[in-house]
Amino acid sequence: MEEIILEAQLRQELGKSGVKDLREKGFVPAVVYGEAKDSQVIKLSHHELIQLLHQHRLENAIISLKIKDDKKAKARSCLIKEIQYHPVTGDILHLDFNEVSLTKVIKVNVPVVAKGEPIGVKQEGGSLEHILWEIEVECLPTDIPKEFSVDVSALKIGDDIHIKDISFPANIKVLNKPEDVVLSVAAPIKEEIPVAPLEGEEIQEPEVIKEKKEVAPEAEAAEETKDKTKDKTKEKEKEK
Repeated sequence: MEEIILEAQLRQELGKSGVKDLREKGFVPAVVYGEAKDSQVIKLSHHELIQLLHQHRLENAIISLKIKDDKKAKARSCLIKEIQYHPVTGDILHLDFNEVSLTKVIKVNVPVVAKGEPIGVKQEGGSLEHILWEIEVECLPTDIPKEFSVDVSALKIGDDIHIKDISFPANIKVLNKPEDVVLSVAAPIKEEIPVAPLEGEEIQEPEVIKEKKEVAPEAEAAEETKDKTKDKTKEKEKEK
């Protein structure tokens, strides 16, 4: 595995004002987290960091972090845990590193890259669906693959590629279920076109169901007479 070296300095600038001043001077604040050591606050050159990001794919890459101010300390082997970006400008605001032991297995997510154009897309008009973008594995830090390349050129509509269909290196352990679908080719979606009515054909309006039925005037009058009779009977009973 290629060794990626990144130089850093111990950081004294803390708090919002200190970090703001740090960025204005061309540095990016960062923190290194270790299993057996306390976390360490550092700063990185923004220019050197951008160059490194352009030259290497740093996802799951082992970075040898050398801290200039700490001459006695050895370089720390780290993985980038998180990169925080500005939501508008896209500038790097902060980095978190995880120190790892090169002799202990770790769990990481490795990206999946589809290679080729499926038959079901090129000839049948289907679409390639990426179900799993990453596969979780367990291995030594030095054995972490950059990506898993999967050939999809033979897939037809309705075909799937599962975890069990992919060949993995012997030095890594896949943690996903063998039946998990990684890639699939779906049939094209058919749009339903509304059918226009034929010439002279009337469009039937939906029947409106009335909440209350209309009562004929004769029936309504009879009902009122019936109610009045009941009321008079009740009054006579009370007088008795």
